[in-house]
Amino acid sequence: MFCVPGVLLVAIEPLTLPAAAICFAHAWAIPSIQARRGARQVVPIGGERSAARRGDADGGAERVALGLLGDLVGHARRELLATTGLALERGEIGAWLVGEQGAFLVRRGGRRVDCWCVRVAEQQPAPQQLRGSATPPEELPAGDRVAHLLLALREDELGFAKVANLGFSGASWRVRRHLAPTSRPALEAAVSAARAAEYGR
Repeated sequence: MFCVPGVLLVAIEPLTLPAAAICFAHAWAIPSIQARRGARQVVPIGGERSAARRGDADGGAERVALGLLGDLVGHARRELLATTGLALERGEIGAWLVGEQGAFLVRRGGRRVDCWCVRVAEQQPAPQQLRGSATPPEELPAGDRVAHLLLALREDELGFAKVANLGFSGASWRVRRHLAPTSRPALEAAVSAARAAEYGR
């Protein structure tokens, strides 16, 4: 959007090149900032903001939840989940990558990624906690969070997209730049799945 005014400025008057350069800088910086924000909305299992890395996380519950999630995604995608912390799911409108919080939708063709902000509601505290107890409410393990979102996505893909908040929509390479190295293979797998869907493979 900012490139067009910059080109017009230079075409009308070459002396406006400094002002055009500002337009070009905006055209690069603003999508990059938005892509970074969109990429951070999706929290993979084991990431720096993962529930599994809380100091009070129950290791046993985390392992059980992860095992059940592995059964849910199936054998073919279990390894990708284990290495990247993101669950790959093919849908009607593209390939999804679901994290503890948020999801990426790689649209058919694999060129565009939508970053969705969505999370599972925290479990409500017990009545004694509502009365001022210092004990924190029980929180879902990381694997259960992904499982809840994944099941909601399978139940109603379009409804899932309507409930979630769109944080960024743009080129897949922009999002990839802001992902942790461990999560990048998941995006590459989703891009491949979205391209295959476009050609009916």
